[in-house]
Amino acid sequence: MSTPTATTKYAISYKLNGERRFEFAQLQSASPEEATATLEKMHSGSDDKITDVKVSKAL
Repeated sequence: MSTPTATTKYAISYKLNGERRFEFAQLQSASPEEATATLEKMHSGSDDKITDVKVSKAL
């Protein structure tokens, strides 16, 4: 039996094809790399460009 990994809800601000967007996601840390990987999963199957990723703890 595996122990569940602790996650925290974060707000992610980013640009998708130059347009400012915001998402909420459960992440293990506030690292931009983890947030980018999550955003890429959300936008999979498209040629969208994700830039300017910033992560902050959700209120």
